[in-house]
Amino acid sequence: MDRTKLAAQLTVDEGRKSRMYLDNANPPRWTIGVGFNLSDRALPDPIIDALLDWCIDNVQHELDSALPWWRTMNDARQNALANMAFQLGLDKLLKFKKTLDLLKTGRWDAAANEALDSDWARQVPNRAKRVTDMIRKGEF
Repeated sequence: MDRTKLAAQLTVDEGRKSRMYLDNANPPRWTIGVGFNLSDRALPDPIIDALLDWCIDNVQHELDSALPWWRTMNDARQNALANMAFQLGLDKLLKFKKTLDLLKTGRWDAAANEALDSDWARQVPNRAKRVTDMIRKGEF
């Protein structure tokens, strides 16, 4: 079998979609990529891991561009901010102006308290507690 030619044929026949879509089957199934049926099959672990790696790289790049000072914090605090950016997206994270100003100036307790006084913390209280503990203590 010639994998390269098969991949090219499948791409022509199935299309290549970076977003989920409903295919033409009856009943329609959620599909992504080149005909990968999400309705009937689970993503394999190597694909999930590759996607997570890509997402982490993307979050780091976004934080480097928008908040270059974030790299001056220790690893635990960087992880906390990256965790928030991963969940919220950069645009929503940037709305945490007071929290970010406090982080930038190293006022960890105040930054943690400010982050906890948010809709985010009320929506995901356990996650918010873990993340703000990393901010407050500077450790995992």
